[in-house]
Amino acid sequence: MTTPDDLRDLDAVASLADPVRRRAYEVVAAGDGPVGRDEVAEALGAGRTLAAFHLDKLVAAGLLEVSYARRSGRTGPGAGRPAKLYRPAAGEHAVSVPPRAYRAAAELLAEALEQAGAEEILYGVARRHGSAGPAAADVSELLTGQGYAPEAENPDRIVLRNCPFHRLAEQFPPLICGMNLAMVDGLLTGSGLDAEWTARMDAAPGRCCVTLSKK
Repeated sequence: MTTPDDLRDLDAVASLADPVRRRAYEVVAAGDGPVGRDEVAEALGAGRTLAAFHLDKLVAAGLLEVSYARRSGRTGPGAGRPAKLYRPAAGEHAVSVPPRAYRAAAELLAEALEQAGAEEILYGVARRHGSAGPAAADVSELLTGQGYAPEAENPDRIVLRNCPFHRLAEQFPPLICGMNLAMVDGLLTGSGLDAEWTARMDAAPGRCCVTLSKK
């Protein structure tokens, strides 16, 4: 049976069928922070109005979020109007045809692990899984390849703008966030990057609960 959530997910994914709109989403998703219309227009080789049209369609589909800021850094009178900026939405969209209940199964398994007190077993599995994954010489490349969106706040600190386990983390924060930390720790170990970077729990609104710091 198709649920309202299934239909919303289908609509969101269908909105990426347009190649220009899909490219606009990719430009925003690849940004190091919120991205403006002018940057997207330049990447598309299109006018600002067309870029804004596609960006706002992606917002309506739940794929992007909007914020406002002055790009010049100036404040007060004469600083100009804040620019409309876009970044990937925290939510996620998955589609299977016909519908499958993998998300429900994941929720049941997470609840069972919590009730059984088997968190440490899960963390060990996540760490081994991460360390056995594809290696990479660059930490940003490593994390991007596993579905994270790394953003360098400064040369010594990386935050993750998304959580690949967002919905489960909302329902089971200690369990899933701990699993996430173990996974990232394993990724660093498997690529030999653990001598340079440390993953730690550092939760904050609007991003992943894990951050990375240079040793």
